[in-house]
Amino acid sequence: MFDTKPGLMQGIRDRFAHVTSCPFTGDRIFFENAGGALTLNSVVDVSAKLAAIPDNQGRDNPASVELMRMIAKARDDAKLFLNASGGQVIVGESGTELLFRMISVAAMSSSDGGNIIGSTLEHPASRSAAVKWAERTGKRYISVKHNNETGSVDAADYANLLTANTRVATIVQTSPVTGMGVDVKAISRTIRAVSPKCIIIVDGIQHAAHGGLDVDDYKIDGYAISPYKVFSRHGYGVAWLSDRLANLPHNNLVGAPDDQWELGTRDTASYATFSEVVEYFEWLGGQFTSSKDRRKRIEAASTAIHAHEEALTEAMLHGTGNLKGLADMARVSIIGGVDNPRREGLVSLNVEGLPAEKVVASLHEHGIRVHTRKADHYSGNILEPLGLPSCVRVSLCHYNSMEEVTRFLTAMQEIAE
Repeated sequence: MFDTKPGLMQGIRDRFAHVTSCPFTGDRIFFENAGGALTLNSVVDVSAKLAAIPDNQGRDNPASVELMRMIAKARDDAKLFLNASGGQVIVGESGTELLFRMISVAAMSSSDGGNIIGSTLEHPASRSAAVKWAERTGKRYISVKHNNETGSVDAADYANLLTANTRVATIVQTSPVTGMGVDVKAISRTIRAVSPKCIIIVDGIQHAAHGGLDVDDYKIDGYAISPYKVFSRHGYGVAWLSDRLANLPHNNLVGAPDDQWELGTRDTASYATFSEVVEYFEWLGGQFTSSKDRRKRIEAASTAIHAHEEALTEAMLHGTGNLKGLADMARVSIIGGVDNPRREGLVSLNVEGLPAEKVVASLHEHGIRVHTRKADHYSGNILEPLGLPSCVRVSLCHYNSMEEVTRFLTAMQEIAE
């Protein structure tokens, strides 16, 4: 818990915009982080500064040179954050757009026939792309069923359906509906054992804010992030591509390098604001280690974030002080079970006899912002097998406090009981 270090919790919260209040509605607790995390104040400042710069990249003037320096630094920073020793980092329209690009290129460039594999746990960002491009390239799409009880998927689930002709595989690292993490390394190793040349692409969009990314250890080919879900802003996505994936045929300018993926002039602020995210992780990690090594500081931040968020979700589930937890509220049910070690800062729930929309509205009246997930094209793959038309998603992040959890439980007790 960050509260054990005097002043740290406030120091963290001071670095983010709109922590305690919404600019449109006033005071509120923000438990809608899976829909988009709070934004670093430094990201806001850098965005505004660079939006006013008239100079373009690739020119022979000092301003242009500085813009190129920022871009190069950000690429290095992103690779450090991902622990990627090789490959390249690019920015695009969004994390979803980058997943579509990587998956389409992988499918079109792979050998004829065979199959593309993914799981029912995935967000449509990767699942839709895999299904569409399997059909368009004459490949069979294989759908691995996730476990309803754990709210996750395991390597063994993939192993049962893999073949030597599996050309492309997709993995989601954390579900944005159940909030449960996935062992990407184990699944990747299982895939490679059966189909060594398979191109493996990971959706890390929900996972990134909770830290602990290690592309080198995963042995994959592509990884996508939506920066607005990891303390930056909307309007761009970040992807890492292995050298193998980067050099496959793809849309690029005639005469351009074979591994160039970015089309047109990129927004320098997209890169520079992601550097701010990485520097924030370094700062936070520095509160827990004396090491000057940047990667070790990022790893220390990830460990601390996990511990803090685990303490908050445990309190949310089991109570704090004299307050009941969600698990002890008779009408409340928890998706993925109560004591699930895979949980990453998210609790999806239902209240018997109350539509999810009603619970969300009631929490809003208490000044607490959460979100309804419906059994639609975004979340139906998770909710329909459970027989649920919708659920309430309560998603927190490391800048949330125990006091906020206490206020949430007080409101939920009134709503549910």
